[in-house]
Amino acid sequence: MYKRVLSFLIAGILFFQTEAEVFASEPPKETELYAKSAVLMDADSGRILYEKNGTAAMANASTTKILTCILALENCDLDSEVEVTSLAASQPKVHLGMHTGQKFYMKDLLYGLMLESYNDCAMAIAEHIGGTKEGFAEMMNRKAEEIGCKDSYFITPNGLDAKDEVGFHHTTAEDLANIMRYCIMESEKAEEFLSITRAKQYSFTDVEGKSSYSCYNHNAFLEMMEGALSGKTGFTGNAGYCYVGALERDGRTYIVALLACGWPNNKTYKWADTKKLMNYGLENFEKKSLKDIFIDKEHLKPVPVTEGQGEHIGETVYVIPTVEQQEGIEELLVEKGQEITISYQIADKLQAPVEKGTYIGKITYRLGEEILKECALRADRTVGKIDFEWCFGRVFEFFRLF
Repeated sequence: MYKRVLSFLIAGILFFQTEAEVFASEPPKETELYAKSAVLMDADSGRILYEKNGTAAMANASTTKILTCILALENCDLDSEVEVTSLAASQPKVHLGMHTGQKFYMKDLLYGLMLESYNDCAMAIAEHIGGTKEGFAEMMNRKAEEIGCKDSYFITPNGLDAKDEVGFHHTTAEDLANIMRYCIMESEKAEEFLSITRAKQYSFTDVEGKSSYSCYNHNAFLEMMEGALSGKTGFTGNAGYCYVGALERDGRTYIVALLACGWPNNKTYKWADTKKLMNYGLENFEKKSLKDIFIDKEHLKPVPVTEGQGEHIGETVYVIPTVEQQEGIEELLVEKGQEITISYQIADKLQAPVEKGTYIGKITYRLGEEILKECALRADRTVGKIDFEWCFGRVFEFFRLF
């Protein structure tokens, strides 16, 4: 216990410097970061604000456990009893020291998983939920795909280095940030996830009450910056030091993911990189709403309909473009001084018949060359095509007036 407290004190002395000292007006150069792969994400929109080799597939060690945790929260009663198998009991350090046949409550194992990063807790959780380690790995990979991960492959629930006939256990910094975003913002169990990962310490016993355990949170970032939300460290000889963490301040939420951020004796590199990227985001980005951007009605002029039925013969018929408010990004972080622009694409003319709601163009919101959102423009009315019946009616109406 004293060693753990001492490690936190040392981390605080070395890295709890004023944020003004590390604010940066320019994005960090790749050489200024220790991590081989890094991203800074706007958690609200999922946009990547900064990346260094952000899509490189790399081992990610115990940061894997955020996915294990959220799957457990979503798929298991926290009061359920978990019986330890020989596989779980045989997991290497760091471990709780459980033995075969011992029983624990799921909730307690999740604290051991996330605060102390116990490998045996991860395996016990995985076998209880997935039936086998392989069954749980299938759940992990399926969930990663649902979340939107593009290049991740999980073999173990604890992130220990592994490979099989398909590939090696890995993710990317971008995917890892996306998983954290899901855990803290999108999952129905987000609050439970945050509660566990923010706990400073936690004590419990096995189901029989014969053995007692205490866990202490090793995420030193929680004490380094105001608004720190959650995070998970990781290390293996192959992965190096890894970290994924989240911070919320002034209505903005940032996620930093780091892979291969140094090897022994450079355990503190991940904190330096995390603070540098978080402070870059805090200093240089502001939130803007797409709803506040003016749509110029002059660009939404009526569109003529060729051969359209009007009130009179020879009359030109028009439809008015109406903006369809589609779901998507409504507000996002934008670099200070950077403007969101709108472009309009509308048909020059339409051919009858035209149904009300017919797609006739779109409005596109852009940040530089990046497309943020597109809203369809649709016809405000139905216009039939001129035919014999319509012509006869108009002629009959004409002569009736005389």
